[in-house]
Amino acid sequence: MRVFVTGATGFVGSAVVRELLANGHQVVGFTRSEEGAAALVSAGAEAVHGSLTDFDSLRRGAASADGVIHTAFNHDFSRFAASAAEDRQAIEVLGSVLEGSERPLLVTSGTAFLRNGLTATEADHPPAPSGDFPRGSETAAATVAARGVRATAVRLPPSVHGEGDHGFVPILIRIAREKGVSAYVGDGLNRWPAVHRFDAARVFRLALERGGIDGPYHAIAEEGVPFKAIAEVIGRRLGIPVAAKSPDEAAAHFGWFGRFVGADLPTSSVRTRAILDWAPTGPDLLTDIDQPGYFAHP
Repeated sequence: MRVFVTGATGFVGSAVVRELLANGHQVVGFTRSEEGAAALVSAGAEAVHGSLTDFDSLRRGAASADGVIHTAFNHDFSRFAASAAEDRQAIEVLGSVLEGSERPLLVTSGTAFLRNGLTATEADHPPAPSGDFPRGSETAAATVAARGVRATAVRLPPSVHGEGDHGFVPILIRIAREKGVSAYVGDGLNRWPAVHRFDAARVFRLALERGGIDGPYHAIAEEGVPFKAIAEVIGRRLGIPVAAKSPDEAAAHFGWFGRFVGADLPTSSVRTRAILDWAPTGPDLLTDIDQPGYFAHP
Protein backbone atom coordinates (compact mmCIF):
# COMPACT_ATOMS: atom_id res chain seq x y z
CA MET A 1 0.00 0.00 0.00
CA ARG A 2 0.95 3.61 -0.50
CA VAL A 3 0.43 5.23 2.91
CA PHE A 4 0.27 8.92 3.82
CA VAL A 5 1.59 9.47 7.36
CA THR A 6 1.17 12.77 9.18
CA GLY A 7 3.63 13.50 11.96
CA ALA A 8 5.99 11.26 10.05
CA THR A 9 9.16 12.51 11.77
CA GLY A 10 7.69 12.55 15.28
CA PHE A 11 8.34 10.08 18.08
CA VAL A 12 5.47 7.75 17.16
CA GLY A 13 5.16 8.71 13.50
CA SER A 14 8.79 7.93 12.68
CA ALA A 15 8.35 4.48 14.22
CA VAL A 16 5.23 3.98 12.07
CA VAL A 17 7.17 4.99 8.95
CA ARG A 18 9.93 2.54 9.81
CA GLU A 19 7.40 -0.26 10.42
CA LEU A 20 5.57 0.36 7.15
CA LEU A 21 8.73 0.48 5.04
CA ALA A 22 10.07 -2.68 6.67
CA ASN A 23 6.90 -4.51 5.64
CA GLY A 24 6.87 -3.54 1.98
CA HIS A 25 4.65 -0.47 2.01
CA GLN A 26 5.38 2.83 0.27
CA VAL A 27 5.28 5.86 2.55
CA VAL A 28 4.53 9.51 1.88
CA GLY A 29 5.49 11.41 5.02
CA PHE A 30 4.05 14.78 6.00
CA THR A 31 6.64 17.10 7.56
CA ARG A 32 7.06 20.78 8.35
CA SER A 33 10.82 21.08 7.79
CA GLU A 34 13.55 20.51 5.23
CA GLU A 35 15.41 18.49 7.85
CA GLY A 36 12.39 16.25 8.32
CA ALA A 37 11.98 15.82 4.58
CA ALA A 38 15.64 14.82 4.24
CA ALA A 39 15.25 12.25 7.03
CA LEU A 40 12.21 10.73 5.33
CA VAL A 41 13.92 10.49 1.96
CA SER A 42 16.99 8.96 3.59
CA ALA A 43 14.74 6.32 5.20
CA GLY A 44 13.22 5.45 1.83
CA ALA A 45 9.99 7.45 1.99
CA GLU A 46 8.66 10.39 0.02
CA ALA A 47 8.04 13.73 1.69
CA VAL A 48 5.22 16.29 1.52
CA HIS A 49 5.81 19.66 3.16
CA GLY A 50 3.13 21.33 5.24
CA SER A 51 1.50 21.84 8.62
CA LEU A 52 -1.83 20.66 10.01
CA THR A 53 -3.35 24.00 9.03
CA ASP A 54 -2.12 23.63 5.44
CA PHE A 55 -5.23 21.93 4.15
CA ASP A 56 -4.15 21.85 0.50
CA SER A 57 -1.02 19.87 1.38
CA LEU A 58 -3.04 17.49 3.55
CA ARG A 59 -5.42 16.91 0.66
CA ARG A 60 -2.58 16.27 -1.79
CA GLY A 61 -0.98 13.73 0.51
CA ALA A 62 -4.21 11.89 1.18
CA ALA A 63 -5.29 11.93 -2.46
CA SER A 64 -2.12 10.11 -3.50
CA ALA A 65 -2.48 7.33 -0.92
CA ASP A 66 -4.24 4.01 -0.44
CA GLY A 67 -4.58 4.77 3.27
CA VAL A 68 -3.78 7.46 5.83
CA ILE A 69 -2.27 7.27 9.32
CA HIS A 70 -2.65 10.50 11.28
CA THR A 71 -0.14 10.74 14.12
CA ALA A 72 0.56 14.49 14.05
CA PHE A 73 -0.41 16.57 17.08
CA ASN A 74 1.08 19.72 18.59
CA HIS A 75 1.92 18.77 22.19
CA ASP A 76 2.43 22.33 23.38
CA PHE A 77 0.07 22.13 26.35
CA SER A 78 0.10 25.92 26.74
CA ARG A 79 -2.15 25.97 23.65
CA PHE A 80 -3.85 22.61 24.09
CA ALA A 81 -7.31 23.79 23.03
CA ALA A 82 -5.97 25.32 19.81
CA SER A 83 -3.95 22.16 19.06
CA ALA A 84 -7.05 20.01 19.63
CA ALA A 85 -9.06 22.18 17.24
CA GLU A 86 -6.35 21.90 14.58
CA ASP A 87 -6.33 18.13 15.03
CA ARG A 88 -10.09 17.87 14.52
CA GLN A 89 -9.96 20.07 11.43
CA ALA A 90 -7.11 18.03 9.95
CA ILE A 91 -9.07 14.79 10.45
CA GLU A 92 -12.10 16.31 8.74
CA VAL A 93 -9.94 17.43 5.79
CA LEU A 94 -8.32 14.00 5.45
CA GLY A 95 -11.73 12.37 5.69
CA SER A 96 -13.15 14.58 2.94
CA VAL A 97 -10.54 13.20 0.54
CA LEU A 98 -11.20 9.56 1.47
CA GLU A 99 -14.98 9.82 1.51
CA GLY A 100 -16.67 7.38 -0.84
CA SER A 101 -13.69 5.06 -1.04
CA GLU A 102 -12.57 2.07 0.99
CA ARG A 103 -9.24 3.69 1.83
CA PRO A 104 -8.72 3.58 5.63
CA LEU A 105 -8.01 6.52 7.92
CA LEU A 106 -6.37 5.76 11.27
CA VAL A 107 -6.29 8.57 13.79
CA THR A 108 -4.33 8.67 17.03
CA SER A 109 -6.17 8.84 20.32
CA GLY A 110 -5.42 8.04 23.96
CA THR A 111 -6.58 5.69 26.69
CA ALA A 112 -6.26 8.21 29.54
CA PHE A 113 -9.58 8.88 31.27
CA LEU A 114 -11.56 6.22 29.39
CA ARG A 115 -12.14 5.00 32.95
CA ASN A 116 -10.53 5.88 36.25
CA GLY A 117 -9.89 3.00 38.63
CA LEU A 118 -11.47 0.35 36.39
CA THR A 119 -9.80 -1.47 33.52
CA ALA A 120 -10.70 0.24 30.26
CA THR A 121 -11.33 -1.79 27.11
CA GLU A 122 -11.75 -1.08 23.43
CA ALA A 123 -15.53 -1.01 24.00
CA ASP A 124 -15.27 2.12 26.16
CA HIS A 125 -15.97 5.50 24.60
CA PRO A 126 -13.68 8.47 25.15
CA PRO A 127 -15.02 11.44 27.10
CA ALA A 128 -16.59 14.13 24.98
CA PRO A 129 -14.25 17.06 24.29
CA SER A 130 -14.52 19.66 27.04
CA GLY A 131 -12.75 22.66 28.45
CA ASP A 132 -10.79 20.38 30.78
CA PHE A 133 -9.75 18.01 28.00
CA PRO A 134 -10.48 19.43 24.55
CA ARG A 135 -8.89 16.75 22.37
CA GLY A 136 -11.51 15.13 20.16
CA SER A 137 -9.67 12.94 17.67
CA GLU A 138 -12.18 10.10 17.96
CA THR A 139 -15.14 12.46 17.76
CA ALA A 140 -13.77 13.81 14.50
CA ALA A 141 -13.12 10.28 13.24
CA ALA A 142 -16.70 9.31 14.06
CA THR A 143 -17.96 12.36 12.14
CA VAL A 144 -16.13 11.39 8.95
CA ALA A 145 -17.01 7.70 9.46
CA ALA A 146 -20.67 8.71 9.41
CA ARG A 147 -20.02 10.06 5.91
CA GLY A 148 -18.71 6.70 4.74
CA VAL A 149 -15.01 6.95 5.55
CA ARG A 150 -13.27 3.87 6.96
CA ALA A 151 -12.04 5.80 9.97
CA THR A 152 -11.02 4.39 13.32
CA ALA A 153 -8.57 5.10 16.13
CA VAL A 154 -5.41 3.60 17.56
CA ARG A 155 -5.38 4.53 21.24
CA LEU A 156 -2.05 5.08 22.94
CA PRO A 157 -1.34 4.89 26.69
CA PRO A 158 -0.01 7.78 28.80
CA SER A 159 3.50 6.40 28.39
CA VAL A 160 4.72 5.49 24.92
CA HIS A 161 8.37 4.91 25.71
CA GLY A 162 11.64 4.37 23.92
CA GLU A 163 14.67 6.28 22.68
CA GLY A 164 13.74 9.89 21.92
CA ASP A 165 10.78 9.94 24.32
CA HIS A 166 9.68 13.50 25.11
CA GLY A 167 6.36 12.62 26.68
CA PHE A 168 5.08 12.00 30.18
CA VAL A 169 8.10 10.27 31.75
CA PRO A 170 10.52 13.04 30.67
CA ILE A 171 8.07 15.56 32.15
CA LEU A 172 8.20 13.63 35.44
CA ILE A 173 12.01 13.58 35.32
CA ARG A 174 12.13 17.34 34.71
CA ILE A 175 9.78 18.06 37.61
CA ALA A 176 11.78 15.75 39.91
CA ARG A 177 14.99 17.56 38.98
CA GLU A 178 13.44 20.97 39.59
CA LYS A 179 11.83 20.00 42.92
CA GLY A 180 14.64 17.78 44.24
CA VAL A 181 12.21 14.96 44.97
CA SER A 182 10.58 12.23 42.88
CA ALA A 183 6.98 12.25 44.02
CA TYR A 184 3.87 10.13 43.73
CA VAL A 185 0.31 10.65 45.00
CA GLY A 186 -1.12 8.83 48.00
CA ASP A 187 0.11 5.24 48.18
CA GLY A 188 1.37 5.41 44.60
CA LEU A 189 -0.50 2.27 43.59
CA ASN A 190 -2.45 4.00 40.84
CA ARG A 191 -1.55 2.49 37.48
CA TRP A 192 -0.31 3.76 34.14
CA PRO A 193 -0.51 1.56 31.03
CA ALA A 194 2.48 1.65 28.69
CA VAL A 195 3.87 0.49 25.35
CA HIS A 196 7.19 0.71 23.52
CA ARG A 197 6.92 2.91 20.45
CA PHE A 198 7.95 0.15 18.03
CA ASP A 199 5.21 -2.12 19.41
CA ALA A 200 2.72 0.72 19.00
CA ALA A 201 3.87 1.21 15.41
CA ARG A 202 3.06 -2.40 14.68
CA VAL A 203 -0.52 -1.90 15.85
CA PHE A 204 -0.90 0.98 13.39
CA ARG A 205 0.46 -1.12 10.55
CA LEU A 206 -1.69 -4.18 11.32
CA ALA A 207 -4.83 -2.06 11.72
CA LEU A 208 -4.14 -0.37 8.40
CA GLU A 209 -3.66 -3.71 6.65
CA ARG A 210 -6.98 -4.82 8.12
CA GLY A 211 -8.61 -1.94 6.27
CA GLY A 212 -9.37 0.32 9.19
CA ILE A 213 -12.25 -1.83 10.41
CA ASP A 214 -13.04 -3.35 13.81
CA GLY A 215 -11.43 -0.54 15.79
CA PRO A 216 -10.70 1.23 18.01
CA TYR A 217 -7.46 -0.53 18.81
CA HIS A 218 -5.46 -0.39 22.03
CA ALA A 219 -1.67 -0.28 21.65
CA ILE A 220 -1.18 -1.40 25.24
CA ALA A 221 1.68 -3.71 26.23
CA GLU A 222 1.33 -3.34 30.02
CA GLU A 223 -2.13 -2.87 31.49
CA GLY A 224 -0.92 -0.86 34.46
CA VAL A 225 2.45 -0.06 36.00
CA PRO A 226 2.22 1.22 39.61
CA PHE A 227 3.10 4.90 39.55
CA LYS A 228 5.24 4.58 42.67
CA ALA A 229 7.52 2.16 40.81
CA ILE A 230 8.05 4.78 38.09
CA ALA A 231 8.86 7.42 40.72
CA GLU A 232 11.33 5.04 42.38
CA VAL A 233 13.30 4.52 39.17
CA ILE A 234 13.44 8.29 38.63
CA GLY A 235 14.53 8.94 42.22
CA ARG A 236 17.26 6.30 42.12
CA ARG A 237 18.60 7.52 38.78
CA LEU A 238 18.65 11.16 39.91
CA GLY A 239 19.92 10.37 43.41
CA ILE A 240 17.05 12.21 45.09
CA PRO A 241 14.41 11.22 47.66
CA VAL A 242 11.17 9.50 46.68
CA ALA A 243 8.18 10.85 48.58
CA ALA A 244 4.39 10.68 48.73
CA LYS A 245 2.24 13.75 48.19
CA SER A 246 -1.36 14.26 49.19
CA PRO A 247 -3.76 15.21 46.38
CA ASP A 248 -3.63 18.84 47.51
CA GLU A 249 0.17 18.81 47.63
CA ALA A 250 0.32 17.11 44.24
CA ALA A 251 -1.57 19.96 42.61
CA ALA A 252 1.09 22.39 43.77
CA HIS A 253 4.00 20.03 43.10
CA PHE A 254 3.04 18.89 39.59
CA GLY A 255 0.93 21.80 38.37
CA TRP A 256 -1.27 21.00 35.35
CA PHE A 257 0.32 17.53 35.17
CA GLY A 258 -1.07 16.54 38.57
CA ARG A 259 -4.32 15.20 37.14
CA PHE A 260 -2.36 12.60 35.17
CA VAL A 261 0.03 11.69 38.00
CA GLY A 262 -2.73 10.73 40.41
CA ALA A 263 -5.01 8.98 37.92
CA ASP A 264 -5.54 5.21 38.01
CA LEU A 265 -5.75 4.22 34.34
CA PRO A 266 -5.44 0.44 33.84
CA THR A 267 -6.22 -0.51 30.24
CA SER A 268 -6.69 -3.81 28.43
CA SER A 269 -5.63 -4.72 24.90
CA VAL A 270 -7.09 -8.23 24.89
CA ARG A 271 -9.41 -7.54 21.95
CA THR A 272 -6.71 -5.79 19.92
CA ARG A 273 -4.28 -8.66 20.44
CA ALA A 274 -6.86 -11.19 19.28
CA ILE A 275 -8.05 -9.27 16.21
CA LEU A 276 -4.63 -8.21 14.97
CA ASP A 277 -2.64 -11.21 16.26
CA TRP A 278 -0.40 -8.65 17.95
CA ALA A 279 1.97 -9.41 20.80
CA PRO A 280 4.36 -6.76 22.09
CA THR A 281 8.04 -7.65 22.05
CA GLY A 282 9.74 -4.47 23.27
CA PRO A 283 11.11 -3.79 26.74
CA ASP A 284 8.70 -3.01 29.58
CA LEU A 285 8.38 0.55 30.87
CA LEU A 286 10.48 0.22 34.04
CA THR A 287 13.32 -1.52 32.21
CA ASP A 288 13.26 1.02 29.39
CA ILE A 289 13.26 4.17 31.52
CA ASP A 290 16.03 2.77 33.72
CA GLN A 291 18.52 3.73 31.01
CA PRO A 292 21.02 6.59 30.85
CA GLY A 293 19.32 8.12 27.81
CA TYR A 294 16.26 9.10 29.81
CA PHE A 295 18.43 11.13 32.16
CA ALA A 296 21.08 12.46 29.78
CA HIS A 297 19.55 15.90 29.26
CA PRO A 298 18.68 18.34 32.06
